[in-house]
Amino acid sequence: MSHRISILPEIITNKIAAGEVVERPASVIKELIENALDAGATNISVEISAGGRRLIRVIDNGYGMSREDALLSLERHATSKIKTDSDLEGILTLGFRGEALPSIASVSRFRLATREPESLEGTEIIVEGGRVRDVRACGMAPGTAISVEQIFFNTPARLKFMKSSETETGHVGDVVSRMAVSRPEVAFAFTSDGRELLKVQRSDLQRRLAQVIGKDTSSQLYGIETAGEPVSIGGFISGPALVRSGMQAMYTYINGRFVRDKVVQHAIMQAYRGVIDRGRYPVAALFIRLPSGEVDVNVHPTKHEVRFRQQALVHDAIQKAVENVLRASPWLEGSAKLTLLSTAPTGQAYRERIAAAAQASLSITPRSQYSAPSMPFRNQAGRDPSEPLTAAAAPVETLSVHDSREPYQREPGPGYFSALTIIGQFHSEYILCQSGSELVIIDQHAASERVAYQCLKQQCLGSTVESQRLLFPETIELPFSEAAAAERFRADLLRIGFELEPFGGNTIIIAAVPRLAVEKNVTGLVRDILADLVQLGTSAAFQDRLDELLSRIACHAVVRGVHTLDTRQISELLRSMDETDFAASCPHGRPVSHVITLAELEKIFKRT
Repeated sequence: MSHRISILPEIITNKIAAGEVVERPASVIKELIENALDAGATNISVEISAGGRRLIRVIDNGYGMSREDALLSLERHATSKIKTDSDLEGILTLGFRGEALPSIASVSRFRLATREPESLEGTEIIVEGGRVRDVRACGMAPGTAISVEQIFFNTPARLKFMKSSETETGHVGDVVSRMAVSRPEVAFAFTSDGRELLKVQRSDLQRRLAQVIGKDTSSQLYGIETAGEPVSIGGFISGPALVRSGMQAMYTYINGRFVRDKVVQHAIMQAYRGVIDRGRYPVAALFIRLPSGEVDVNVHPTKHEVRFRQQALVHDAIQKAVENVLRASPWLEGSAKLTLLSTAPTGQAYRERIAAAAQASLSITPRSQYSAPSMPFRNQAGRDPSEPLTAAAAPVETLSVHDSREPYQREPGPGYFSALTIIGQFHSEYILCQSGSELVIIDQHAASERVAYQCLKQQCLGSTVESQRLLFPETIELPFSEAAAAERFRADLLRIGFELEPFGGNTIIIAAVPRLAVEKNVTGLVRDILADLVQLGTSAAFQDRLDELLSRIACHAVVRGVHTLDTRQISELLRSMDETDFAASCPHGRPVSHVITLAELEKIFKRT
């Protein structure tokens, strides 16, 4: 009787393993660089030809191998990194599976040359398609040099899936960059078809980031350093002005190992929610350190995925560390808001102060009822100084004239926005201010929206959003789906200030709304929120969308479009911005302010 099941030959099993480990030339280089770093290398050189299809060469100055170890390294599951199964629970090296070299050698023409520092000669091994062709002595510097030629020459099915040389070179460059960022104390060189694409010397992390992602970019990065148990986090993150369309500039490392972990990425993006636009991603280099027993790196052959023992704890630690930096808005030059969450004011008094500031900055007093003090503007045409100055109502020349002899007296504030000198409004939408030799333009809607949003969020964290009953409750008739959502999320909506009562059929009564939105179009706001909630199924999903709902309430509650503000209202808005977290952007991620320097203006008018 014939056997249907048979044991595969080793050459085939190596090719199968290669399919998991060796996806493309970049995968080969990743494995070889990891081996070099584990071997204590301080100089690593990478050279490729034709995107790695023709040649891959990696040379390092690590401690090398003896002849016997070099031959053993080409056997499957041969490694110096672990000895027993308990070692898998405390892996500190980048490699440990013992699959990389035999997998690479099985699908290429492979050459390994290595020498230990105390040896007089090195060992050279030639392998073709997984079969050892020659072993001989060679002369070389201490370290290891590996050449991989004609990758996938014996697996044409894999070869045809390779992309163009330019695409493969780009992937290799990304791998080298990630490795270079992970080890600033190691020098890296990367050459493609004779062209030097990257060369970095030993340095610190900040200089390494400047070398890898560019000097202009690195100047917009802000440091993170938190020490906690069991998670500590260090590195740099970007402000809202420095974003990318993809995650390619998010370098995240667990105990020095580059990972593309969904938990880590989600924590970072949660921290940036409301600071950058949807579909945009920050530049970041984050190093997460935790005991080796708290993370399992033995999840996938590529080792890009990990599993945390306390996933929620790690996620929250990362999110909080990033939020602490973003909350301070350090990209505002001269900002006094550099206190982190651990030292920021909290509690009921703080929430009341924020709420008061928000209400003051959002309540627009009618002109006829407002008696303004003397304004800091000089109207040469004899205009009533109590009227707010806008571009629509004033000549252009009077818009930027500030009478220094009659300064507007407002309480001094330590914050960036409070310290600005108010010039006026432009088009009743933008506030113009001066900071030294800089012209600061502030989007009054975005600024007011951020203040209102933070006020609502603080109230939510306390207990419930402050609500106000309507003197004349309004009724609205809804589609079936929205009426069902109103009933399903009735208790959740009450928490954020909406009291909705059934009135029969698909009609509901709006009895109360958040106090900040009481003077706005409440029916339109309720319709918008219910339309958002139709897609949600549970109260837990409501919690996930809470920030977006609060952002929508804030957007409806504040000044929108063309709206005249007098100087006292502008001053109060600026002061409230200094008491608001994440003040440099609105909840949707749009910037609150833009700076034009004197040098830029002089260039426009050809004065330089």
